Amino acid sequence: MSKSLLTLSFLILSSYFFCQSTICGKKSRRHAQLKSNSLNLAQISETERYDVHFYHLNLNMDNMSTSLSGTVRMDASANEPLDSALYELFSGYTITEIRVNGTAIDYSRDNSAIKVPVNANQNESFTIETDYAGTPPTAATNPLGGAGMSQDDSPTWGNEVVWSLSEPFSAYEWFPCKQSLTDKADSSYFYITVPSNLKAGSNGVLDQVVDLGNGYSRYEWKHRHPIDYYLISVAVSSYVEYNVYANPAGAPNPILIQNYIYDNPQTLINFQDDIDETVDFMELFYDLYGPYPFEDEKYGHCMAPFSGGMEHQTMTSQGFFNKGLTTHELGHQWWGDHVTCASWCDIWINEGFASYSEYLMLENLYPNQSEGHMEDVHENVMNQTGGSVWVLDSLNENRIFSGRLTYDKGASIIHTMRYMINDDALFFNILRDFQVDYADSTAHGINFKEAMENATGESFNALFEEWYFGEGYPTYSLLWQQSGDDVLIQINHTGSKPNITPTFTNDLDIRFIRPGIGDTLIRFDINANSNTFTVANIGTISSSISVDPENWIINKLGSIVQSDELGLSEQDVASEISLHPNPTAGTFQIKNLKDHAELKVYDLKGTIKKSLKISPGENISINDLGKGTYIIEIKQSKEIKRLKIISF
Repeated sequence: MSKSLLTLSFLILSSYFFCQSTICGKKSRRHAQLKSNSLNLAQISETERYDVHFYHLNLNMDNMSTSLSGTVRMDASANEPLDSALYELFSGYTITEIRVNGTAIDYSRDNSAIKVPVNANQNESFTIETDYAGTPPTAATNPLGGAGMSQDDSPTWGNEVVWSLSEPFSAYEWFPCKQSLTDKADSSYFYITVPSNLKAGSNGVLDQVVDLGNGYSRYEWKHRHPIDYYLISVAVSSYVEYNVYANPAGAPNPILIQNYIYDNPQTLINFQDDIDETVDFMELFYDLYGPYPFEDEKYGHCMAPFSGGMEHQTMTSQGFFNKGLTTHELGHQWWGDHVTCASWCDIWINEGFASYSEYLMLENLYPNQSEGHMEDVHENVMNQTGGSVWVLDSLNENRIFSGRLTYDKGASIIHTMRYMINDDALFFNILRDFQVDYADSTAHGINFKEAMENATGESFNALFEEWYFGEGYPTYSLLWQQSGDDVLIQINHTGSKPNITPTFTNDLDIRFIRPGIGDTLIRFDINANSNTFTVANIGTISSSISVDPENWIINKLGSIVQSDELGLSEQDVASEISLHPNPTAGTFQIKNLKDHAELKVYDLKGTIKKSLKISPGENISINDLGKGTYIIEIKQSKEIKRLKIISF
């Protein structure tokens, strides 16, 4: 969902995920339970007794009213011996009949909760068909602020449209369903009968359009991929169809991009160039994230009159077209649709990566705009001092879809993770592998941390504690002193929320200007609020020093002061084994090494790059390995110590 749609999304909440009782407590970050404002806890437990496999919506609609009628079939299987199954449908609908396995049955109804007898053994399949009719709720008819289905005319183009938007929990407001993020249906069909002058767009492939001979046509959409309940969609209006094809490298066939654009002489003309550019975005993300998850079906857009977009699987709903909005919603097809957040606490899996997709598009296709974009994102995050990416109170929808935290800070910390990995080939391999490992499923934010650790052999505990679960950002100040060709530099920082996250231990780039030579960018390993480093043999530097010049880290700058108060002896205080100098221009020593030892140099993929025996005081060269971050393993007797070194 785009940030510009947030004000609309705030109106549509009907229920929420939460961890433990009312909040996602730190001890339960991996596991979420459903909490619903329309179901009690006992009813919620009942919904978890079965798994949904298939939805078939067969509805009658038009573009002038949200009123609808028809039948929805749900195929499921019992997770345990099951006497009855509970699902949801807004209480305002008239139900004419419910059938289980084709037989009409009696049922109970408690507001939105419907319970039907199924009498199924464990793992046994059953089918529930619900015939119903009525009008979806609005804010006036539902105290939860219903907006699962809306009707409006475009203020710019005048077209009348009816469209769905179910995120996060408004699907039950227009079709009977089970609202659980972790229970994706294996597939879904959506047959929409509309007046023949209209078109109806939805998920998957348009199998056929049946002329019913009575002034109505039935659009039969079939989607044969797993899908979460809130991503099933419909849009009905007077549309024209405009199609283009993407041809990503490695794709077995061209990918259809199917667009339903308002049937207005000027609308397509106005947006055609922007729509055409979806081809470039698809080809880019195919390369960065891996194959488009639904390439055997399509991608596309249905226009609807709201200020933003919603990532409905295979057919995004958008109010307009520009490159930022289009790439955000397309990015969601991988991040949010193919791999979906396992709880609303971890909405970052959806919105953080979709927002970072906007940056990646600029970086690759509009590089002169990417720097300013990330600066704007960071500035928005720092408009306030606190807030975590992870959603502590997922009962607060404003917080779930916070533009500052979920979207902008979410994108920013992915940028920081990429920087910490310090190997773009490896970083994008992690993204592609994550799409494979969690294909058609759900993931927590902590799962992405584990993916990075498995790929790099490094711990990202501190980064997640500080940037994902933690709050605030650092302000850096520097003291520096020239001593011959060496420079001593002290890097100090404070956190904007020191009572929550006092220290940020991410790496940090410092740029030094050397008169007559040029600038040198050096990466420093920050592990405390004050760190002192010696940069050996760098030569004379000017007073022009910059912190994080490529804007990898959300941060503010305090002061940069040349001082004679620093002493080079500060580097020699520690008695334990350390690397010096670190960062290095290519050569270093092991300080406080007492005896001969075995040394191995690993890259962040865990590959041994160098293995040798060393003696105390010996100079060790990694010049041949090039710039980057390496792990130095030192083995003396049975003791093994691993340290990180940065080569510039």
